Amino acid sequence: MKRSLIISLMLLMSIVAGASELTDKMAAIPAISGVKELKSTEFKEKYEIMFNHPVDRNVASAGRFDQRVYVFHRGFDRPTIVVTEGYGATYAANERYCEELSRYFDTNIIFCEYRYFLESTPKPCNWDYLTVDNSLWDLHEVVTAFKTIYPGKWISTGVSKGGQTTMFYRSYYPDDVDISVPYVAPLNKSLEDGRHEPFIAKKVATPEARQKVLDYQIGLFKRKAEILPYFEQSCKEKGYTFRAPVEDIFDYWILEFSFAYWQWGTKMEDLPSVTQASAKELNDKMFSYNDPSYFQSDTYYKSFNVQAARELGYYGYDIKPFKKYMSVKSTKNYMRRLMLPASLENIKFDKTLYKHVVKFLKENDPKMLYIYGEYDPWSATGVCQWLDTSKKKNLKIYVQPGGSHSSRIGNMPEAIREEILATIGAWLAE
Repeated sequence: MKRSLIISLMLLMSIVAGASELTDKMAAIPAISGVKELKSTEFKEKYEIMFNHPVDRNVASAGRFDQRVYVFHRGFDRPTIVVTEGYGATYAANERYCEELSRYFDTNIIFCEYRYFLESTPKPCNWDYLTVDNSLWDLHEVVTAFKTIYPGKWISTGVSKGGQTTMFYRSYYPDDVDISVPYVAPLNKSLEDGRHEPFIAKKVATPEARQKVLDYQIGLFKRKAEILPYFEQSCKEKGYTFRAPVEDIFDYWILEFSFAYWQWGTKMEDLPSVTQASAKELNDKMFSYNDPSYFQSDTYYKSFNVQAARELGYYGYDIKPFKKYMSVKSTKNYMRRLMLPASLENIKFDKTLYKHVVKFLKENDPKMLYIYGEYDPWSATGVCQWLDTSKKKNLKIYVQPGGSHSSRIGNMPEAIREEILATIGAWLAE
């Protein structure tokens, strides 16, 4: 039996109880290998589908895999958003889920889980094929297929790694969508980029606020001998395993605090006194803000870590203020040593992606609108730091004053929010 016929039969069986014009149209797309109807309080129809792709678009022998995609339907005459999620997509199954831009502009949504996460992981899992190039081909195939259903304007958008993906997608397939809105998207040039550490030390917030965070970290280091037993016990209770001694992981845990603090807009008044709180209180509060599971090599984020080491890049740590308290002598290459499987520790960073995107943004003027948070450490490597948009008609960058990695259009100051919405609205009306 031919594959297309098998797929058609599968679709017929899965949607027979709730067939609609949309499901009929999806049944005509050969790559769709399954449809499951879901509840939604926001959309007329909602489905989880599996979209079949090559594992490597250039190597047929690598086989194929299914990518999980969510389809949110409002109308065939409405604009459509493709959410370029950088991780797993399970949260999109929530019946109340709706992406921010979709609320503002009454759009359909095509929500794509990133390859090598959750239900979109090829079997066998060959890390050689986890590349940005292949992930963008996944998006290109999905969008091309759904343009036969939704012929109106298309917007791509994503947050954080999803925002990076939006940016990469536009630079490699500039005609796939009409508008791109990346949120809080860094563009790193190496595995330890080098721009995040001075941003945290010298640029974020005020000198007084930065000093308070630094003093808190130093205070935790000074109490390392007291806190360490609680830290070790907490890690054991949670089943964490590391590729380094636990006292070294403690050091990384404290080093990571400043990045996590500014990334998520934590308030110093929410933290216990580093001198007066008990060691257990300090340990427990730190776990709630900055869980050390992050430093394991076998976690949900393994796929991200592989990509960071290969082509997305990451950040390092400035250990000078803490060196005399630390058991770790150098943090260089910490991601490779701690957060990658041992078999991938020697993976080489390729700068091709970074160079391509920089060239595209400097030489082109797409309808593209970036959102950043002023205090977010990821903004240190955002295009907001170097891209001159003064001579560009379309490409725009907005930075939320005092904002974090949670910066969105909806929490921008009113005047900026209205300007952003007016710009996107005008683009959709063209």
